[in-house]
Amino acid sequence: MTVRNSTLGGLSLGMLALALTACSEPPPGGKAEAPPPPAQAAQPPPVNVSTSPLAIPSLVQPSASPIGQAIDKAAWGENLSPDQTRQMLIRAQVLLSRAYISPGVIDGKDGDNLKDAVRHFEEQQGLPVDGKLDKAVFDRLAADGGPAMTDYVITDADVKGPFVEAIPKDDYRALAKLERLAFTGPREMLAERFHMDEDLLVALNPGANFGQAGTRIVVAAPMPEKLPAPVTLVEVDKKARQVRAYAADGKMLASYPATIGSSEMPTPAGQWEVTAVAFDPVWTYDPSKLNFGDKTLGKLTIKPGPNNPVGAVWIDLSKDTYGIHGAADPKLVGKAASHGCVRLTNWDARQLASAVGKGTKVTFVGEGADATGTA
Repeated sequence: MTVRNSTLGGLSLGMLALALTACSEPPPGGKAEAPPPPAQAAQPPPVNVSTSPLAIPSLVQPSASPIGQAIDKAAWGENLSPDQTRQMLIRAQVLLSRAYISPGVIDGKDGDNLKDAVRHFEEQQGLPVDGKLDKAVFDRLAADGGPAMTDYVITDADVKGPFVEAIPKDDYRALAKLERLAFTGPREMLAERFHMDEDLLVALNPGANFGQAGTRIVVAAPMPEKLPAPVTLVEVDKKARQVRAYAADGKMLASYPATIGSSEMPTPAGQWEVTAVAFDPVWTYDPSKLNFGDKTLGKLTIKPGPNNPVGAVWIDLSKDTYGIHGAADPKLVGKAASHGCVRLTNWDARQLASAVGKGTKVTFVGEGADATGTA
């Protein structure tokens, strides 16, 4: 097995291959694209974007679009129209993300992931904890002061690819033939880069040609890629379907919605530790070690990419065959059960992975849940 851009932390490639072999789910299908070459922003650049396909703006400028400006002006209210409610929820999701409390994919919708994020924000801010996005919560979020939306000009590198036409859902032989589990096009790549639901990206940019360099689009400006301090403890709450990261002083640095194993394929209990981190991992499909799939297929190697079954990152645990990893379809995180591992959005997994190291403690708490919430 080969692992690109990985920090192995003393774990042998063979051991890491075994871990990646034994835990994941059938890829959700949908779209994909390989990371583009370093972006060459149009002049004048509306934002400064790093070369990573999952990077977010390091310098946020307010959107010049009336659609983006309406979201930045959105306020909490009792009797909002559907459009006003969506604008308010988009702004709240972005601002929660900037407080290192991830709502998962930014989609402008209410649901369990948003309620859990609000609950953690209330705890963080010393507000009454009920998980409700009320005026007090929204006003505290809005004290961030920065715009939730910004503009981005699509570059030649964004549209160059390489891309794949489709991800062959559940067809492991076809998956193994792909050179990379890439995005299917610029639209999916841009949605993931800015932590957005693809449908929302389209809705906020009516008529936009995402395959045309020079197109200016409205995007979210969510959390930084890096946490403010190293993580010394990761807590996986199986009942709440949450992952929380803590600093050495006990302060919660971040929280993330997570997909957790089901009663048939449970997530482990107890305390373990990180043994390695692999970015852009290869996944070995070995039906002899998995609890799903066609046993007659034999061992297959699934190439790296954001639509790999383990996503863009693998955080290996000392519990044999288990890990915390990314996800090909961010919409499903926190909603559908996994095959025992802990699944985050690719951007949340990357942020967590960048702050842990070999020996970081990982504790599993809470009872198992059936993961049927609507987030």
